[in-house]
Amino acid sequence: MPDSNFIDYVKIFCASGNGGAGSTHLRRAKYIPKGGPDGGDGGRGGHVILRANPQFWTLIHLKYRKHIKAEHGGAGSGQLCKGKNGEDVYLDVPVGTVARNAETGEILFELVEPGEERILVKGGRGGLGNNNFKSATNQTPRYAQPGEPGTEGWFILELKILADVGLVGFPNAGKSTLLSTVSAARPKIADYPFTTLEPNLGIVSYYDDKSFVMADIPGIIEGAHLGKGIGIRFLRHIERNSILLFLVPADSGDPAKEYGILLNELKEYNPELLVKDRILAISKSDLLEKKTMAEIEAVLPEDIPHIFFSSKTGENIRQLKDLLWKTLHEENN
Repeated sequence: MPDSNFIDYVKIFCASGNGGAGSTHLRRAKYIPKGGPDGGDGGRGGHVILRANPQFWTLIHLKYRKHIKAEHGGAGSGQLCKGKNGEDVYLDVPVGTVARNAETGEILFELVEPGEERILVKGGRGGLGNNNFKSATNQTPRYAQPGEPGTEGWFILELKILADVGLVGFPNAGKSTLLSTVSAARPKIADYPFTTLEPNLGIVSYYDDKSFVMADIPGIIEGAHLGKGIGIRFLRHIERNSILLFLVPADSGDPAKEYGILLNELKEYNPELLVKDRILAISKSDLLEKKTMAEIEAVLPEDIPHIFFSSKTGENIRQLKDLLWKTLHEENN
């Protein structure tokens, strides 16, 4: 996707600053030819800090900024003057960003709250000046600590979209059409598979100025957890959704079977996804006669709520929003 501004994966090299060296200065002043030690401590090296900024929704600003280095700490000096701390480097990232060690794949932390800050690479400590080592038996120490070296390494930043409702379905299931119907989002819509190549977010208005966030995830195909299609790139975005809204088009031939395939893909990718609240929605219901609708409803799974709707005619759109809001409220409680 060379023309896309949505970047949800970057690999960056980060290096923190070295700590400043402590001073070995001895006090010298008029009438004080042999003063004691007054060497100050070195300053701390700068950290590299990730900060969750709700104004960001992509990692594109880090795509071409591969090397980030913080400032070194300053050396201590006489008269117990401490060296200057190295300036920290703040990297603003979207809420929902996960930091990993590139070599081990270990998850270091996740930023899930706006304004949350976490140190990605810690700066080296400043060395102690010789003033810290004076004693009754060693009143003029002529040594001090060197600064602690900083750390460096490669890190992976991944974005997992935070949304109340995540749309899950095969390509051309009507996810983008629904999002454009219930929100001001304008995703690309066309009558061919994989129209949606990146997640889209929309704010769905509800009664009394209430609202919730809906995410349109690119279509999943059978075998997506093995890398087939493009859904594998975006399956991780589903992990941060409170509710999963499964969309199956009325003209799919076997809606119950299609739902089962989608559910199995999520299970194979991450079994914990099945713990989330789920709703099954049959889209494009304007294509169905009442008799056909009853036949489909008879074979749908009984363990989750379901609803028939049409984005084209607006049929049951209000009822769908009511069901989503009710489920969200129950989930939050």
